[in-house]
Amino acid sequence: MNDLLLHIAPFVRRLCFSISRRHGSDAAQEAMLAIYRGVAGLREPSAFYGWVRAVTVREAVRTSKRLGQGPAGELPELAQDGNPLAVVHISDVMDRLPNQHRQILTLRAVYGLNEQEMADTLSVPVGTVRSRLYRARRHFQDAWHQRSA
Repeated sequence: MNDLLLHIAPFVRRLCFSISRRHGSDAAQEAMLAIYRGVAGLREPSAFYGWVRAVTVREAVRTSKRLGQGPAGELPELAQDGNPLAVVHISDVMDRLPNQHRQILTLRAVYGLNEQEMADTLSVPVGTVRSRLYRARRHFQDAWHQRSA
């Protein structure tokens, strides 16, 4: 079990820091505990990584809500091979977004969750996800254009 947890720890930390940002360490710890407690109940071993991702995202969102979201850090590994300046600008724009918008954009853009998966993760109706996603995109675009003006 220890080897398995050590193997997935970097993945879990990356997910948590991109969603929970300031409280990423706490979120990663909560996620690892949830994974440790729940792995015995996993029926399909081939679904392990998808299950780990779902548990981790859920715990990161819960931790973020529980501890509150303060000033955010930088976006980890958003564009490893991309323009470093673009990552700084994206991080700056994301820092200015409300927490709900930052979370929904991260779940969609970075982790590729669909609307139903986001609704399940955030424990909100699909309609709420759609409206948050629309507003988050619009808010991001407005902030991006302000930055470049």
